[in-house]
This record gives sequence, structure tokens and C-alpha cells, in this order.
Amino acid sequence: MTPSDDFPLELDQQLCFALYSTSLAMTKAYKPMLEKLGLTYPQYLTMLVLWETDGLTVKEIAIRLSLDSATMTPLLKRLEAQGFVERSRGTADERQVHIRLTETGRGLKQSARVIPEKIFCAAGSDIDSLLRLRGDLVRLRASLNESLET
Repeated sequence: MTPSDDFPLELDQQLCFALYSTSLAMTKAYKPMLEKLGLTYPQYLTMLVLWETDGLTVKEIAIRLSLDSATMTPLLKRLEAQGFVERSRGTADERQVHIRLTETGRGLKQSARVIPEKIFCAAGSDIDSLLRLRGDLVRLRASLNESLET
């Protein structure tokens, strides 16, 4: 048996598919809760970043979410139209766009507090297992990103 024979090509045997399909299921689990807040999943992730650190630039948010700045612009415009954030050009460098939470955006954090617990319950696992899984995924992401840099 050659090394490549050790890695079957069946869909259900692929790590990438397990991650992809789990990500889709996770997004679906979030959807009804986020709809009540008026957010999409990418908007929710953006709000998490801003609730953690308000006043970031578009580029800083994009880096934190592993997205490109061009992807962020329409998303942030929608959040602004909903009254959750304000966008303003930098005074030192007008190419930089700063994003700040509005009072409404800050207030939304309280409504979102129930979401992690509901997702934890939906996962049907104990907290230690989920924390180990998250740690494993963070390490996997770091390894993959590192392999892309070489």
C-alpha cells in the first residue's frame, strides 16, 4: 500500500468535508437566534469583534475575521443602515475607515448574551469536550495558515 492509499477519496472520509458541513450546521443553528436580533452570521461575528474592541478600522476587523477588506465594506454598510455602527474616515489617513458602535449597537450585546449558551446546549456535549474541540480547531487553523506562508 502506498502512502496515498492511506488517504481515501470518499467524501465522508475527508476532514475538509467534516469541517465544512459542521460549519454549515453551526451557521444554521445560529440563524433563528440571529434573525431575532436582525443580524446575519457574518454580521454577528463582526459585532462580536466590535463588542470586544470598539473603534477598529475596517482592515483590523477584516484581519480579525480572516476576511478581506472588500468583503467587509458591504457588510458594514448594512450594519450602519441598521443603526448598529457608524463609519468615519480617519483624520490622519482618509483611506482608513473607522467603525464605532452606536448606542443601539452596544445595547444589542445584552440581547446576544443568551446565544452562546443556546449553541452550547444545541451541541449536546460537555463543556470540556467543546473547549478541547475549539482548541484543536484553533491549532489546526494556525498550522494551515503557517503552511500557506511557506
